[in-house]
Amino acid sequence: MYEDLIDSADLPTARKSVLPGTGFFLPDDLEEDLEDEQTKAALEGAEVAVVADADADGLACVALLREAYDDVQNVPEPDADGEDADAEAADDAHEENLALAAGEADDPLAEPEPTPHGVALIPASPHNVEDALARVAEYAEPGIDLFVCDLCPDRYEYVDEELDAALETADRVSWYDHHQWGDDVAEAVREAGVDLVVGDSEEECSADVVYRSLEYNFAPMYEELAAVTRDHDLWLREDPRSDDLADYAYWTDPAEYVEVVREYGVDLPEWVQEYLTERRVEKEALIEQAVGRSEFRKIGGYTVGITYGRCSQNEVAETMRERGADASIIVKPAGSASIRGTDEFERCHEVAGQVNGGGHPKAAGCKPDIYDDMLDYAMHWTSRGAVAKQVLLDAFRDVAESADEDESSDASDDA
Repeated sequence: MYEDLIDSADLPTARKSVLPGTGFFLPDDLEEDLEDEQTKAALEGAEVAVVADADADGLACVALLREAYDDVQNVPEPDADGEDADAEAADDAHEENLALAAGEADDPLAEPEPTPHGVALIPASPHNVEDALARVAEYAEPGIDLFVCDLCPDRYEYVDEELDAALETADRVSWYDHHQWGDDVAEAVREAGVDLVVGDSEEECSADVVYRSLEYNFAPMYEELAAVTRDHDLWLREDPRSDDLADYAYWTDPAEYVEVVREYGVDLPEWVQEYLTERRVEKEALIEQAVGRSEFRKIGGYTVGITYGRCSQNEVAETMRERGADASIIVKPAGSASIRGTDEFERCHEVAGQVNGGGHPKAAGCKPDIYDDMLDYAMHWTSRGAVAKQVLLDAFRDVAESADEDESSDASDDA
């Protein structure tokens, strides 16, 4: 296949909006080989491994751990044009901290982290945390400390063997998160020998959990980092700097993000601000494309907005909320979907749970199991996610009916 057929970096916005990134088309074997090499390079000489979601929350956890372990700093410098030398390594393979499908990356062939760290970063996402654990077990030195941050397995059997292997390699395994954990999953992880701390998903982000769990006296800048990260991760939107952190983590290399926030805190330097300004031109264009495709459905007592596109899902959901949506569904070209709620609908994780996903009451992600071959994906792109939309609306309808039944039952009890 010609490379320019799968290279979406220079596509017109209208076409880029409906197609996945280059990373989607890479064979699994190639992707696994690259991840093996990157993990091996990161773990060489490391005393600590951090398996973390590569969004702003997960990466803030890494920054906190590197500070607590007094790890070496490797702060990047802008190039001669005032831009980050790695600016082209933009990677939107994750959906904040909730998406379950990779494949949106424009430039997925990232180089291994160049400077050795005592605290190694192993980026992961909810759908491949078990692979990251297996790589730590294989490539880390015996006796390493292992932390897992901002990730939640839907079922214990998804990670049981890999976690056992990691426990045999590591002296200590700690897991810090703030998602909605099933009681049975949490109990099984703890019984395996893991120090699991799960924060209140409506009050804390994972960085908050790490900040309060480590026995370390952090400087005020790290408390501020956790607070501003929380502002975006819980979608509070009270501090404008939180959007900068989220966008920068979304677009730049994870290793770079960690070192920049360790050096500058939440007030990002001018060269990063210039980079964000440039990237937001395309971001706004993709948001506009997705918003233009949005539809609204009445399901039970709720208005549900639904759309399709490669975009920043939070901003699209916010626009649909302003137009009357109690909940929003954004279907992505790679096959995943983001679900966002409001004060009127706080059961997003239940909707996602019906279609191979999970998350928070007001924010969740999933990937419907409806893609058997490339023809299914071709239909997905050309129909703008028609089948996935229907599956998700059906799941929403089931949850809405359950919510109505719960309300009726409560009313009967009160009577």
